[in-house]
Amino acid sequence: MQRRLHLFGMIADLLEEIRACRACEAHLPHGVRPIIQAGRDARVLIVGQAPGSRVHASGISWDDDSGDRLRDWTGLSRRDFYDPEQVALMPMGLCYPGKGTGGDLPPRRECAPLWHDRLLAAMPTVRLTLLVGQYAQKAWLPPALRPSMTATVRRWREMPEGLFPLPHPAWRSRLWMAKHPWFEAGVLPVLRERVSAALRRD
Repeated sequence: MQRRLHLFGMIADLLEEIRACRACEAHLPHGVRPIIQAGRDARVLIVGQAPGSRVHASGISWDDDSGDRLRDWTGLSRRDFYDPEQVALMPMGLCYPGKGTGGDLPPRRECAPLWHDRLLAAMPTVRLTLLVGQYAQKAWLPPALRPSMTATVRRWREMPEGLFPLPHPAWRSRLWMAKHPWFEAGVLPVLRERVSAALRRD
């Protein structure tokens, strides 16, 4: 019991430290606002890209159309999705990086080395990690398993145990899904099964 209470305190302190981070302040045109969700007993970890402008404004992870689509893909209700003791939401970059010429800028590179290992150590019950988009897949998978985002998602059966790759659920994913109907027909049912199984309290 004492160890459990210690771990709860540890992750609370870590989240407070993360939210006070100013490591990238000079590079963030819209200001610093680290956005993270994590809990000691989380069973599913979703590793995304970086907050967009709407998420930056609300301070709530995946609080946009992409989040609606991701929740549909996973079969998670908003209540379960935003329960940190079930689902942890850890982007590659914790702050909104701003706009580039072709959309949002890439996630800042400072975040993952600073915080990811410590967050993972504080969440020992994670059973399933969803790698959403190319930045998460590049960080977590060897090059042989990620020749392209589409190929990586198609080869989901070959992933290391507990890892599941997904495209980013931005509006462009609708066009991508229309070109690749195998994703909705064959991948999403398995994804929902695995999410449900990971959250099951045995």
